[in-house]
Amino acid sequence: MPDSTVPPTPPVPLSALLAREDLALRRIAAPDDPGTVVHWVHTSEMADPYPYLLGGELLLTAGVHIPEAAGSGTYFDDYVARIVAAGGAALGFGVAPVHDTVPRALVAACEKHGLPLLEVPPQTTFSGVARAVWQLMAQARLSELRRVTEAQQSLASAASRPDPVPSVLRQLAQRLGGWAVLYGPEGTEIAGAGRKPGEEAGSALAELSGVVRPADGGPAPTPNLPVPPPPNRPHPTSATDTVSGTHLAAYALGAGHGFVLGVAAPGRAPGDHTIVSVAAVLLSLLTGEQQSGTGAARSSALVRLLLGAAPEDVAPLLGDGRRWVVVHARPDGEGVPDAVAAAALGAALGSALVDPAGDAVRVLVPADRAPDPLPGWTLGVSAAVAPKDWPAADTQAARALARARATRTPLHRHGPRPALADLVPPGEAAAHARTLLAPVTAHPALPETLRTWLSLHGSWDRTAVALSVHRNTVRQRIARCAALLEADLDDPDVRMELWFALRHI
Repeated sequence: MPDSTVPPTPPVPLSALLAREDLALRRIAAPDDPGTVVHWVHTSEMADPYPYLLGGELLLTAGVHIPEAAGSGTYFDDYVARIVAAGGAALGFGVAPVHDTVPRALVAACEKHGLPLLEVPPQTTFSGVARAVWQLMAQARLSELRRVTEAQQSLASAASRPDPVPSVLRQLAQRLGGWAVLYGPEGTEIAGAGRKPGEEAGSALAELSGVVRPADGGPAPTPNLPVPPPPNRPHPTSATDTVSGTHLAAYALGAGHGFVLGVAAPGRAPGDHTIVSVAAVLLSLLTGEQQSGTGAARSSALVRLLLGAAPEDVAPLLGDGRRWVVVHARPDGEGVPDAVAAAALGAALGSALVDPAGDAVRVLVPADRAPDPLPGWTLGVSAAVAPKDWPAADTQAARALARARATRTPLHRHGPRPALADLVPPGEAAAHARTLLAPVTAHPALPETLRTWLSLHGSWDRTAVALSVHRNTVRQRIARCAALLEADLDDPDVRMELWFALRHI
């Protein structure tokens, strides 16, 4: 008989089927093995069901095929032997209408071959048994999907903690009820969590990691394990083994860094491979980030900034671009962007320099990757600047985002161009602005409200939207500005002078 075809749904323990009071099934032959499972149900009255079985079935029969003299020959022994050879999980015999009781010779044959034999009472239909199996399968499948989903969420949450690698290993070990370990490129144990296996299983897991760890010139053979494939064959990215009843698995992380995730668990549930695969992907990103040139360069740039270096001195570590744009982004709707959404935005913009600050996300992007509108986001983009002008570009992007939200456009770019303000020396313009706006700068909300209101041509509603306040609040603040400045804000000349001044504070 060829290997049985395993269906995608989890199997049902035979004990769970026997526990169904509505079925009233009774085991009358073969020992009670808690490991017996049913993959599906098949009904047949064939004298030889072998050709019609795939393996793992609960075979149901009413005994129509049994000849009258069957009890005196080898009929039942041959019949049961063929079911066992086909991989049948159990046999259910329906009492009535053909037979009043289960034939004793059938019971003896099932005992001899170790095939569980169930008595199906008259009130229980075969279709009812099949339906119960499908229901138990659906429940098991739903439970497994829920377990996998919860595990994926907890692993993703662990990856966002300040200590992501140990956190992911701890969460993985907890979900598997075993041991999770990260091996370095040299095969040394870097971090581990959970219940450590025995010495034999632990040594076997360390050796198993060598099977999936790439090495210069191709993988080297590992003692007591199959010789790795020759160079012309794909190198395995995962390997499994069982030692002393402990299930072992090793997963290569990333591409070429040499890190390996190893797990050891007392059992292996259907969803465990999916859970470990998610952890392997997260650890690949975490370890790859630390080992890649880009990740190391970003860490170096951060350290230098914290130690007092100027932005223009660390900018070469962040990329080849000499000019940059700052992007401020807010998601459409009322939600506040989380770390996952911010990371996705950075990926879409082609930059890992992302700061999810408050209700907006700030992204530093090389100027040659100037963004286009993105579905679900409103963007404000600064002018392209050199690193020394990043703070000014940050302010430009914030104002551009406010303008984009006020005008309900998906993207607004700050576009510098020669203007009358360029005729006034910056120092003198700043001094004039401080003097002119001194009455309102003592109140932090007033200058920004005035700037937004002027940029939107005095629109109360659009200013309220841009500042996320009520329109009456805008009216009160503008009235307060007019009173403090002792100016007529309906006068275009006054508005123009204030607008020029606001650009210098």
